Amino acid sequence: MAAKILANLIVMGSAILGKAMVQAYRQAIANAAKSGVAHEAVQNIRRGSKVMAESEARQILGVSEQSSWEEIVKKYDNLFEQNAKSGSFYLQSKVHRAKECLQEIYEKQSKGTTDH
Repeated sequence: MAAKILANLIVMGSAILGKAMVQAYRQAIANAAKSGVAHEAVQNIRRGSKVMAESEARQILGVSEQSSWEEIVKKYDNLFEQNAKSGSFYLQSKVHRAKECLQEIYEKQSKGTTDH
């Protein structure tokens, strides 16, 4: 008899807790929509998908504006391999994006110097 009462209390408590969680979640969504948090989150996602800034790329690879393309490639290879061994896909992708950013800049510079 006691086990049956205990089971009923657990079931009823779980149902009440579940309903409260759903109601709190709905209220949190409504509050976020009112305060503009949802809009801000969308803006952050859009900003995150943009191309990396040159200064950030240089900082990630540890190179200066005076570094040659060969130096950048050496730094890239070294950092990429280190992160491949340690298993950090996030860092590996940041290193790759940094190289892509600088490669685009160096290609534009080399085209600009050959045109004149």
